[in-house]
Amino acid sequence: MGIASDFVLIVVAGLIGGLLARVLRLPLLVGYVAAGVVIGPYTAGPTVVQIHDIELLAEIGVALLLFSLGLEISFRDLQPVRWIALVGGPIQIVLTAVGGAVAGITFLGLSITDSTWLGAMISLSSTMVVLKTLTAAGVTSTLASRVMIGLLVVQDLAVIPMLIILPQLADLSGALPRVARAAGIAAVVLAAMVGLGRWLLPMLLKLVLKLGSRELFLVAVVAAGVGVGYAAHAAGLSFALGAFVAGIVLSESEFSHRALSDITPLRDIFGLLFFVTVGMLFDPRFVWDHAGQVALVTLLIIIGKALILGLLARAFGYIEMAPWIIGLGLSQIGEFSFVLARSGFGAGVLSQTAYSLALTCTILTMALSPLVSSAAIPLGRLWQRRALYSGS
Repeated sequence: MGIASDFVLIVVAGLIGGLLARVLRLPLLVGYVAAGVVIGPYTAGPTVVQIHDIELLAEIGVALLLFSLGLEISFRDLQPVRWIALVGGPIQIVLTAVGGAVAGITFLGLSITDSTWLGAMISLSSTMVVLKTLTAAGVTSTLASRVMIGLLVVQDLAVIPMLIILPQLADLSGALPRVARAAGIAAVVLAAMVGLGRWLLPMLLKLVLKLGSRELFLVAVVAAGVGVGYAAHAAGLSFALGAFVAGIVLSESEFSHRALSDITPLRDIFGLLFFVTVGMLFDPRFVWDHAGQVALVTLLIIIGKALILGLLARAFGYIEMAPWIIGLGLSQIGEFSFVLARSGFGAGVLSQTAYSLALTCTILTMALSPLVSSAAIPLGRLWQRRALYSGS
């Protein structure tokens, strides 16, 4: 049955993993990732065969999640956090990338090239994991959540120049014009999507609603999200970013609530595909052979990113629990790091060791992220009590 049997295996494994996670009071995505490890190519037992095709389907899950998030927020919601997103975002990316590169050279003994790629990958956080965590907790509209979403959008946009610059580390001549050209194209495409989408998408949905078919309305909503995503991909941007923009545009219309309620079940199924696919990349043998190194790097990534992001949030005037929530909430490595890793490895500029280490730490930080995020409020309160006690 090919991909059909793989799909059945993934859904059944995801269900079992999700049930076990719920019994153990763990986030569902942890169960999904664990299910992916079990049915992946590196473990015994039932194994998914058409891995590449499943990965393509998983990309739709990322797009649908971002599309649904866009439906819940609007440009007005992001206005209060524009400064930390547009100014603090690039600062965070540079600080994290430089810190990761220095750590790679100093502590891991990696080459300058490998360390630079590793630093770039570490600088990105997981839009998929963060949004799934925020949605499950029902806190997507809080100020700290909006800050995280703003920073994630900037990080996702930063992937474009990274994919241009990093493969050319051996010869940077000509890289600046290419980055400038890519940035110009991105700005034009995003402006066009927003401008056209404000009247075209609502008009399309209004016409479909007049036909009185709920099924056609759902099809139209999905077509809007993935259609704009594909247009963005064709223009050299992220497929998921385009879907996110489509969601934000539709959030300004009267159809946003109905579109969100209709698309949620479909989004959750494709989201399951994504997290199971992430688990399938996990190689237990590599972890066994490099257990100490993997544990150290994973711990350094979580602590290092939490400190940088938390202090950055504090520097931009966010106080109380917000720095803890933002820092720990974005302390994982993101799914776009997979894109960077595959690009570097495929181009022959990223070594096998660095590639395996990056993938392993990405998966571990993503799996641990819900648990790390849940510790933000308790740690913040403990810190406040200690500060109050010290002050008295």
